[in-house]
Amino acid sequence: MARKLTTSAALFESAKQVIAGGVSSDARRSPGVPLYVDHASGSRLWDVDGNSYLDYVLGQGPAVLGHCAPEVVAAVVDQVGRGISYAAQHRLEVEVAERLCRMVPSAELVRFNSVGSEAVHGALRLARAFTGRAKVLKFEGHYHGWFDPVLYSLHPDLEQAGPVEEPVPVPGSPGQPSSAEGDVVVVTWNDVEAVRAALEKHRGEIAAVIMEPILCNTGAIVPLPGYLEGVRDLCDEHGALLIFDEIITGFRVAPGGAQERLGALPDLATFGKAMAGGMQVSALAGRASVMETIASGRVAHAGTFNSHPVAMAAANATLTVLDEERDDRYGLLYRQGERLMEGLREAARQAGVQMLVDGLGPVFQTYFTSQESVRDYRDFARTDRQTAARFHAGLQDRGINIVPRGLWLMSTAHTDADIEATIQAATETLHAM
Repeated sequence: MARKLTTSAALFESAKQVIAGGVSSDARRSPGVPLYVDHASGSRLWDVDGNSYLDYVLGQGPAVLGHCAPEVVAAVVDQVGRGISYAAQHRLEVEVAERLCRMVPSAELVRFNSVGSEAVHGALRLARAFTGRAKVLKFEGHYHGWFDPVLYSLHPDLEQAGPVEEPVPVPGSPGQPSSAEGDVVVVTWNDVEAVRAALEKHRGEIAAVIMEPILCNTGAIVPLPGYLEGVRDLCDEHGALLIFDEIITGFRVAPGGAQERLGALPDLATFGKAMAGGMQVSALAGRASVMETIASGRVAHAGTFNSHPVAMAAANATLTVLDEERDDRYGLLYRQGERLMEGLREAARQAGVQMLVDGLGPVFQTYFTSQESVRDYRDFARTDRQTAARFHAGLQDRGINIVPRGLWLMSTAHTDADIEATIQAATETLHAM
């Protein structure tokens, strides 16, 4: 079932003449013609050729209330008429910060940025200043932005990644300075003993342990029971800060993020994506005793667009809905997501295809594998990603848009009819494969 992409193809040819690679983010690269969106609303988007898609990408997660949520649109339009950029303080940033600190269990003080990479960069700088240490422990398969100091071992070739007992930091891109590698310690995730061994080996050197508390950049992997608590205890024992990268999970899996859902508290946490309904906002939040290094001015943190008034208006509207209507909104996210997950499992069973569907209702992953579970990057690397790519292409041809690596993100705008249509398209795709 081929889509007509005449206008999209022409735009892509023009883009390649003036935009490096024809796209403005590597995440939008495509083996064929990339998606050129004309407009979006609710659970759907339409491309420039008039094709309609049920959307489970949601701008890589921000549109948790659906595209063009009325509350967000109204707040943005109102603020645009009052001023777009002030380079000064304003009421909305205070209101958003107050609500964020009420919603997030670990948040006592907050600072705002524009994108997730900036918030993570601030968290790592703060942790190094607070502890007086240089090294950061991160995990294979976890993504914390595209900046040099932390872009290591995202999806490394297993032949380069070293032994599972002691992985080798693998740079994510040519051009990263080799000097940064010495400050990164990489271990496998979901293994408390691996963290213990690394902290012992580098005793007194680790400033912070940073992780996605639910791994969403490599599948949608929930931590094993007791894992987060075990890492929390080890960080306390070794004087290292624990940082949760909640850029994806924040305000998506619970009003207070994965830390609320899972019951383990970090010292610092970063947020983005779902907190502003589609506008570019990120936040660094944490314990007051740690954030004091920024509050006092000892650690530099700046940005022309920090607490951008229009973005703050969107964040205020989004967080107000998620906070004040939490039972209804999160109940819907989980109910619809779990219904879709079970429908996809049944479609795979009927088609005789080995497909694992795992994660939580608001965010989950489809893997093509005979494994009963995927618990870390190395398990993920052994899944059939070529078949996953075929599944993605088949779904897109049938009007279903998912993240190419197999991630599905739900919004409160997805209806029962949307779920049924998606299951039908998946059934057709799996049988065709």
